[in-house]
Amino acid sequence: MTDHAAAYAEVAAALADYFDGLHFSDTERLRKIFHPEAIYACATEGKLLHLTMAEYFPIVDKRPSPASRSEPRVDRIVSIEFAGPVTAFAKLNCAIGPKHFTDFLTLVKLDGRWQIMAKVFHFDLQSN
Repeated sequence: MTDHAAAYAEVAAALADYFDGLHFSDTERLRKIFHPEAIYACATEGKLLHLTMAEYFPIVDKRPSPASRSEPRVDRIVSIEFAGPVTAFAKLNCAIGPKHFTDFLTLVKLDGRWQIMAKVFHFDLQSN
């Protein structure tokens, strides 16, 4: 496997914790992939939503998980790009309830593992 293919596979494997963490509302899984200093941001509703991990994780802990509501998973890695051996950018799609997300994640490889430093996202509401 080339270095690029190996790095892609590492990031994709790390993102499994991200997708599982969201689907199961499991902050233990999310803590594996988010750096403690990461930021979470969205402006879809016309104002900036900006959270730290200390603010974001309790929200995830309180919400019913998509898994508990038998929601279908639509997780998808659209692309992963690299700026160097320890810096990556991933574009993802996923859904929670009627919200269908496009996530832009900036990742760094620290302490031997890929971690999200920034999550900036947009969502569209889908009617069923």
